[in-house]
Amino acid sequence: MQLLKKLEKSSLVRDKCDRKNLCYHHFMQTPQTEQTPETLMPSLYEADFYAWTQEQAKLLKFQQWNQLDLPNLIEEIESLGKQQRAELRNRLSILIGHLLKWEYQVSKRSRSWLNTIRIQRIDVLELLKENPSLKPYLEETLQIAYTKGMALAAGETNLPLKTFPESCPYSLEEILSDRFYPGEVMSDELME
Repeated sequence: MQLLKKLEKSSLVRDKCDRKNLCYHHFMQTPQTEQTPETLMPSLYEADFYAWTQEQAKLLKFQQWNQLDLPNLIEEIESLGKQQRAELRNRLSILIGHLLKWEYQVSKRSRSWLNTIRIQRIDVLELLKENPSLKPYLEETLQIAYTKGMALAAGETNLPLKTFPESCPYSLEEILSDRFYPGEVMSDELME
């Protein structure tokens, strides 16, 4: 009788776990690996992304082309390219936002703003060096990055959005130049 109660109780726990899909026992189960690679890959992609990546790498390494999960592999590779574009756009937005803060809140300029400008420039240039095919995307993303940078500057300075020009007032060359700080003549002091 107690065994029956235990079975019913474990069945109730399992049902609750299945409904919520957030049960400790559910996450701690080891994925079934006795399946064939053809049936393992799609379920493994959904169940354990890291294990799927390791399996795909192994299949590529040993040139087992017919066992690759091509639809998901293609999707992930395309996603990596999109991530690089998003990183470039985000870094450019932060850089532009700090350039706007630098120009429009002269009295509040700080070493922190200066360092953020410097680091974002280095990071953007490094990203472009590692991914030269992103260079044409710079011009395309400039207005989007400016809009985000303007929102950042307005939010951090409490200045109204209408304070800033509608279009980016800086060229890409200026934005990325370590000698350009809007509203200021470059001095050796600033560069130290």
